[in-house]
Amino acid sequence: MTVSAEQLAKELEIFGLDCDESLTEKLAELCVQYEQDVEGMVGELLAYINTKKDCLTSETLSSFEREFLSKRVSRVRHSASKDSGHAGARDIVSIQELIEAEEEEETLLNSYATPSKGSQKRAVTTPETPLTKRRVSTRSPHQLLSPSSFSPSATPSQKYNSRNNRGEVVTSFGSAQGVSWSGRGGAGIISLKVLGCPESLTGSYKFMFQKLPDIREVLTCKIEELGSELKEHYKIEAFTPVLVPAQEPVTLLGKIGCDSNGKLNNKSVILEGDREHSSGAQVPVDLSELKEYSLFPGQVVVMEGINTTGRKFVATKLYEGVPLPFYQPTEEEGDFEQNMVLVACGPYTTSDSITYDPLLDLITTINHDRPDVCILFGPFLDAKHEQVENCLLTSPFEDVFKQCLRTITEGTRSSGSHLVFVPSLRDVHHEPVYPQPPFSFSDLPHEDKKRVQFVSEPCCLSLNGVVFGLTSTDLLFHMGAEEISSSGTSDRFSRVLKHVLTQRSFYPLYPPQEDVAIDYENFYAHAQLPVTPDVLIIPSELRYFVKDILGCVCVNPGRLTKGQVGGTYGRLYIRRQPTDGEERQSPCVAAQVVRI
Repeated sequence: MTVSAEQLAKELEIFGLDCDESLTEKLAELCVQYEQDVEGMVGELLAYINTKKDCLTSETLSSFEREFLSKRVSRVRHSASKDSGHAGARDIVSIQELIEAEEEEETLLNSYATPSKGSQKRAVTTPETPLTKRRVSTRSPHQLLSPSSFSPSATPSQKYNSRNNRGEVVTSFGSAQGVSWSGRGGAGIISLKVLGCPESLTGSYKFMFQKLPDIREVLTCKIEELGSELKEHYKIEAFTPVLVPAQEPVTLLGKIGCDSNGKLNNKSVILEGDREHSSGAQVPVDLSELKEYSLFPGQVVVMEGINTTGRKFVATKLYEGVPLPFYQPTEEEGDFEQNMVLVACGPYTTSDSITYDPLLDLITTINHDRPDVCILFGPFLDAKHEQVENCLLTSPFEDVFKQCLRTITEGTRSSGSHLVFVPSLRDVHHEPVYPQPPFSFSDLPHEDKKRVQFVSEPCCLSLNGVVFGLTSTDLLFHMGAEEISSSGTSDRFSRVLKHVLTQRSFYPLYPPQEDVAIDYENFYAHAQLPVTPDVLIIPSELRYFVKDILGCVCVNPGRLTKGQVGGTYGRLYIRRQPTDGEERQSPCVAAQVVRI
């Protein structure tokens, strides 16, 4: 490699650096010594000078050689000695990935080559053992997932591994006593279908383009739709404008709001009227005459009371909301056999580690119990994790997620369970907009495509005619913080869940929490309840539970991890009951929440 001082001087002049001839000659010697070309040496020198915020002197050149060039040569020699040594120095995952890549490449080349006389194939192909592009993975989940490949500090969580309450059942529902929790691994007839209202969200869309009139139109439509249903159900003659004075009792339709930017309380409630009757006008509401109430911002209500001056409405009656009817399955939608469903919600790592040990334990549970369907909620790579927030991961977020997804699909392949993936607003690699489009994973192996399904957040999913409402957004926490109620009413969880069903929306709170960015046109199209679900899965940071609310079994399975310790997951037995004109029976036979 011939490098001259003149070439180096010209290259340095491009970047505005003038130096003595002795320095360029020294630099030329370094190029020959460390096998560098002109452009590469000058580029690295400039980067070093800018980092040190120094000028080009003989001392700078000496420190550049000592701190950068010599160290890099030693690293190269060290890695070369490792590669030439025994293969055990490599990570077992990287070795097997290299073998798989080499086999796939050889298979591809063989398909184009003329068969040779000498047998050079690694595997004999017969009708009994055909050569497939991808062989069934025999690697364990621990070998599939290698946290050291994307994190420099992949230390297992000691607090999580030292837990002593594994498998403990913390709450039960239905006839769960003495039940052997095991499925058929999807061996029966499994029909999974997403129900839309009017259609399901299947792909990405443009967001951050909504206009205020469009948001107003959506909110107004919701008031008018629910108002029409309540008017018909309670046989109300007509609604009165909210600002019209009246000495006799009147009935108003509107949306609950707060008179300031603060938190809603019983003194700050206002009623925002609909467009048809009240032109969107607002009136303060006095709740002192109401015996029982439960209100939250954004709730569409019908109230009866007195508005003597037109400036303050004294409410005397609050009409109960009306839920949608349940889904009526057709004869083609599966059989009446019992199916086991496992539900789990991320994060799948503890807060002090990125090793995904809880996820690996969940995969072990899936392979042992062989549920027919597993519904897995995000976040799969949590945006709130310390190593994510501090940008300590060495791989792109998308690559870490794909490795996590590949671990789940390949690790549960032997169980045969159907997998349903629901995204979360906390998934750092995914679009942070509500409603969220499904994950896209083009690298999914062909043999897994029939049993893996990606759905939007939120969505309604029919399993053999049993409808599941699925949402990963912590609505219980968001609405629980904003809801107000009179004393003596039911527990807060039950009230919030009842609001979700009667408001017919997966997220009826308005304005939403600050970390929930809602695109209201798509919210109106894809985040409304098409029917009242038979089972509503609504994970939350709050305490786990299983409750029957208005005939809908609502399950909060908790999160798989709680800080540095293990969390919980849920499991259900589902059997669709035949409808012969009798009273409806819940298809949820039994449910439990279990510690991981």
